[in-house]
Amino acid sequence: MSVSAVAADRSVCAPLPVLGRDVRVPLVTGGEVDYAALDYAASAPALQRVWDDVAAYAPYYGSVHRGAGYLSQLSTDLFENSRRTIAEFLGCRTDDQVVFTRSTTDSLNLLAAVLPQDTRVFVFETEHHASLLPWEQRGDAKGGAVTYLNAPRTPGEAVDTLEKALAAREPYGPALVCVTGASNVTGELWPVRELAAAAHAHGARIVLDAAQLAPHHPVDIAELDVDWVAFSGHKLYAPFGAGVLAGRADWLQDAEPYLAGGGASRKVSRRTDGGVDVEWHTTAARHEAGSPNVIGAYSIAAACRALTEAGFDDLVAREQALIARVRAGLAEVPEVNVLSLFGDDAPRVGVISFVVEGWNSSHFAAALSAEYGIGVRDGLFCAHPLVRTLLGSDPQTQGECGAPEAAPGEKSLNAIRVSFGAGTPDEHVERFVNAVKELVADGARWNYRTEDGRCVPLR
Repeated sequence: MSVSAVAADRSVCAPLPVLGRDVRVPLVTGGEVDYAALDYAASAPALQRVWDDVAAYAPYYGSVHRGAGYLSQLSTDLFENSRRTIAEFLGCRTDDQVVFTRSTTDSLNLLAAVLPQDTRVFVFETEHHASLLPWEQRGDAKGGAVTYLNAPRTPGEAVDTLEKALAAREPYGPALVCVTGASNVTGELWPVRELAAAAHAHGARIVLDAAQLAPHHPVDIAELDVDWVAFSGHKLYAPFGAGVLAGRADWLQDAEPYLAGGGASRKVSRRTDGGVDVEWHTTAARHEAGSPNVIGAYSIAAACRALTEAGFDDLVAREQALIARVRAGLAEVPEVNVLSLFGDDAPRVGVISFVVEGWNSSHFAAALSAEYGIGVRDGLFCAHPLVRTLLGSDPQTQGECGAPEAAPGEKSLNAIRVSFGAGTPDEHVERFVNAVKELVADGARWNYRTEDGRCVPLR
């Protein structure tokens, strides 16, 4: 389906209203345009509905779990009701816990901190750094180890690689598999259900990094049969500063608190030897020490309600139409190479990375912004091993933005990423596709220079 056909197809919903949809930005060539925010994979704009819900609550702001007053009680109820809303959104099992964190990164570091002694972790090199890096540092302190699995080229190869690695592990003890739901580089969906089945068949548990999946596709813990899910509010159309770790309670309850302090403790008493004895909570509060981010928790719950009420099937259908338009438009430009692990037919969300022959990626992204009012991302996207595998390169330095990154036929150093979602207007996608074609055909209309490692227009 083309983007032009979306409006005529009543089964496909309109974009959801988001903050910033009417922001005007200047162009170096003169005039202004509506800003086209096409960097959803980094941070999606907050839904207007979420912002309105938070603003309506703000006058009633109060301490959570710490006061007898009306506003404190109201905030406590709102905080715990948000937990229940998110559990429902994720299809949590009856005995699962929903722990509020700062982000996906924080959630996975929390899980790394509560791993049982001698846990072996299995993670593909294709992961975002948030799910690639926490395990080794935390695991070493507990006698564990990390096995980094090579990038698979098909979903079936991913499952086979994991099964072989799990079968070969010795000694046979606790094990955890960490896998993304949708790549933050290619947008491709991973075979989560099959990987979960393989993990459980070999006595391992599995955590799903749903940072890129949850904003684009329903996530059901019970249906996928994963043990934990981690995601961030700022990718789920909520403001910055809050995240979630949801899933099995036992490892969380058995471990020392992630942070020690008020809220995590049920009872603290002095000992005769001058020390203190602490009885920690066994609920999610065990790992939520300190005054909780009630605004952040509520904003995530508001986003969950908004997406559910909008209808995920309709949102997915519309996004797939946008993906098809972008991919078709890029395919019309021979100089553009779209990056992929699993191939053109792999199911995916609205995240697409590519390189342009003869162009420095930073230069190309800067031109999209300065000359067309389009915001994308360039670089390695906090997934360095994956991008370098896809590019077949191991960059050490970046060239000047005004010069080509690589001569025709040579390998690129980094990539450009365009990403979109429930709030993306059709016009933004059309403008992006046309801008790529014009830049490749005619070149930039402005001069650029490198400043603090970034390509910026000459003033």
